[in-house]
Amino acid sequence: MNHTMEALTIPSVRPPGPKNVRPWFGVLPHFRKDPSGYLLSMAREHGDLAYMRLGPQHAFVVSHPDAIRDILVTNQSNFTKSRMLERAKVLLGDGLLTSEGEFHTRQRRLVQPAFHRDRLVRYSKDMVECAARAGKTWLAGAEMDMHREMTRLTLAIVGRTLFSADVSSEADEIGRAMTQIFELFDTLLLPFSDWIQKLPIPPVRRFEKARDQLDRIVYGLIAERRASGQDAGDLLSMLLLAQDEDDQGHMTDKQVRDEALTLLIAGHETTANALTWTWYLLSQNPEVEARMHAELDHVLGGRLPGFEDLPRLPYTAGVFSESLRLFPPAWAIGRRARAEYAIGEYTIPAKSILLMSPWVVHRDPRWWPEPERFNPDRWRPEESEKRPKFAYFPFGGGARVCIGERFAWAEGVLVLATLAQGWKMRLVLGHPMATRVVITLRPKHGMKMTWEPREAAPR
Repeated sequence: MNHTMEALTIPSVRPPGPKNVRPWFGVLPHFRKDPSGYLLSMAREHGDLAYMRLGPQHAFVVSHPDAIRDILVTNQSNFTKSRMLERAKVLLGDGLLTSEGEFHTRQRRLVQPAFHRDRLVRYSKDMVECAARAGKTWLAGAEMDMHREMTRLTLAIVGRTLFSADVSSEADEIGRAMTQIFELFDTLLLPFSDWIQKLPIPPVRRFEKARDQLDRIVYGLIAERRASGQDAGDLLSMLLLAQDEDDQGHMTDKQVRDEALTLLIAGHETTANALTWTWYLLSQNPEVEARMHAELDHVLGGRLPGFEDLPRLPYTAGVFSESLRLFPPAWAIGRRARAEYAIGEYTIPAKSILLMSPWVVHRDPRWWPEPERFNPDRWRPEESEKRPKFAYFPFGGGARVCIGERFAWAEGVLVLATLAQGWKMRLVLGHPMATRVVITLRPKHGMKMTWEPREAAPR
């Protein structure tokens, strides 16, 4: 039975929280207007555990690092994914983000080797080459949407590294499909959305058309690789050739599609957003930008970076880390309780949703003095050691931690190091700044910037 239709146990003693706006909808109308802002105001007003009702769903906002650790790591078997990822199955099928239990464990075991260190070394060369090629197409003084540019770049990188494919000619089509899907995903999170999804209405038709466009591209990559019989040593070959050690079974094309589409989307969307916000923050903090440029010039001396340079660029890594703190692409992580679960003096009923928001916790002054300030010095080892582990969790944690976390870190720092040697990005005067909160944290109006060349450009 659909979780939204089940009679859920109402907790007799609830944590503090906002008053319901409407008898049946709870605070859903206010939450949908500004999800990240609403969670932040709840945590600041009601503390580390707050309760709200979202339609028929009981939701608890958990904002203390220790409680988050217990949910994501210590007691992770007590929870399943929450409603957002449940509904994401209509796009991603049974990929790593949406699958559960033994099937998720099996798929993760098959995919994990694609992200081992030796492969990251090889991927790093492609990351830098793609970034350098993109930088050479830019014109000084030109005005462009940095979010679109970073989306095209990260899509080229994930296509080349994980699929040995040049998808740049389809970048705009993929970008439009992704935007269409994200704009309509809100509808799929509404109560009774299982029914809405079956109606022949324009929003559903647009969603299905966008999904079909992505399917055509991914199934095309699968068909080409099967026809060639080539083992390219990449993720796609790994998926097609994988045999499970338990049953020796191969993946079907549908299973390969689900994993490939999940990693294609997750592998470029989140990093594109992170890099876009990083360029924005650097444009607003010239003293930070100058220190990063000084480190790049000193360490690299005008040459392109490589994987071995990553530990030699601590300040540049701190810039990327601090951007992920202020604008985490995965702005909230949800879990559904399998059974009753205790947090302090409160009992969380079974089937309740627990929401943990990096957007909220990353702005908590207990762990982050002057939390709104962009300060890469927070990432010096002596500063980082003072904080609880889950005061910072842009990639989640536990068994479902982002499988591409190390890939994203390497990509973010190497792309920054490559492009920032040759360019400064400047926000177009008067460009409106706002976040668009759906599955990921996007700039609502894009990111219009101009490029200014630097003297110390990579050779």
